[in-house]
Amino acid sequence: MDGASIIDDGFPATRLFNQGYSYTYDDVIFLPHYIDFPTEAVSLATKLTRHVALATPCVSSPMDTVTESSMAAAMASLGAIGIVHYNTPALNQAAFIRKAKSHKIPFTHEIVVKSPSDSILSSDDFSSAPCIFVTEFGDEKSKLLGTVKKSDWEKLDDKEVRVSEYMTKSSVSLPASYSFEDVAGYLAKDNLEFVPLVKKDGGEEIVNLVTSEDVDTINGFPKLGLPSLDSDGNFLVGAAIGTRDSDKERLEHLVKAGVNVVILDSSQGNSIYQIDMIKYVKRTYPELDLIGGNVVTAYQAQNLIQAGVDGLRVGMGSGSICTTQEVCAVGRGQAAAVYKVASIAAESGVPVIADGGISNSGHIVKALTLGASTVMMGGFLAGSSEAPGTYEYQGGRRVKKYRGMGSLEAMTKGSDARYLGDKAKLKIAQGVVGSVADKGSVLKFIPYTMQAVKQGFQDLGASSLQSAHDLLKSGVLRLEVS
Repeated sequence: MDGASIIDDGFPATRLFNQGYSYTYDDVIFLPHYIDFPTEAVSLATKLTRHVALATPCVSSPMDTVTESSMAAAMASLGAIGIVHYNTPALNQAAFIRKAKSHKIPFTHEIVVKSPSDSILSSDDFSSAPCIFVTEFGDEKSKLLGTVKKSDWEKLDDKEVRVSEYMTKSSVSLPASYSFEDVAGYLAKDNLEFVPLVKKDGGEEIVNLVTSEDVDTINGFPKLGLPSLDSDGNFLVGAAIGTRDSDKERLEHLVKAGVNVVILDSSQGNSIYQIDMIKYVKRTYPELDLIGGNVVTAYQAQNLIQAGVDGLRVGMGSGSICTTQEVCAVGRGQAAAVYKVASIAAESGVPVIADGGISNSGHIVKALTLGASTVMMGGFLAGSSEAPGTYEYQGGRRVKKYRGMGSLEAMTKGSDARYLGDKAKLKIAQGVVGSVADKGSVLKFIPYTMQAVKQGFQDLGASSLQSAHDLLKSGVLRLEVS
């Protein structure tokens, strides 16, 4: 389009977002631009923070029905990242991080262990695992002696017999450091149904299990790109903490577990509590990247940037199960919030996470084009097989529970600190509990979603996130109210 003049059509972002209206993603639509490259040429590589790069601009939300070790490992394998929630004791959160970082395979199974003298009295003992491991002392860190397949147990007449009398004796395992290709090749070569993966750290701890069915499933998924790895070749994993004094001790556990980035989790981040915590973290762990938030205004953002954050999380009351705007009459439409905060953050080189309100690929395109470097998703991922919880049936639909961290149910577990309400006598809900339909694995639907995002960028004439930001800033990209 060299030499072609821009015809005045639609609104540049500077004019649209300075009229006093609080626009959501559904309120605005981008006008198409000029295509001179194929979809395959679109790069979605981005920055989560000043120093943490991602191949895929997606972040799983630190919610207790969204991100634990399975989601964190799966997101990292896709070139994205998961942020482990802190609605759990500090040692549990650290264990989630260690487990995710110990994997090279995006599938994680529940590990069930028995001692030789134990009995398996119910099929419930297997939980969701295809087998039970038998170790010397009945824990993951003792010597592996054998396995009990559920199909073998079901054939037993006497279920009270000790597992040592019928287990398949085997000490075969593979290092957790093995790649997917290595594990798949081993299973195929010996025609095995499954193999445990062990982490050798002064002993042998069973940390995962890979089945031949897993191999077939992963081979059937579309390939997205490079995984998110740290300098040691382990998955990148993030974690959330609060701003209380007890969170300083929590952070120490997380750092020892190898966390790569930390989010200060608050519904309203522009507070003395968060600013003090930012200064503490940057002073105590200067090499650790820190994300502040949540914010929706330039003023809020500027305060946290000056305090020293390496990234900002944008959104207040925009999530599908968040009711902050209705309960507190405070917040901002997410499209306006992302644009306003990203504009001020860009001046300091601070990447922005658009958090909340993402329910389709079009919302992702809008968020990234309006200035975000990544999008954080809760409900979009909550019904996946990697999300915590078990499936149940409601009205013939297979669903998983999904709850806002501001719901009373979540607050009873400790999330009220996020809303500065942990010391209040009366708890006021700023979220609800619901359910999300089964979506299958994120390893399948995230690659398809990212392909749709690339097609959106192609229609905008932007071959990268930086290109989209530049086109928006220059006024070449135009919007209208839909």
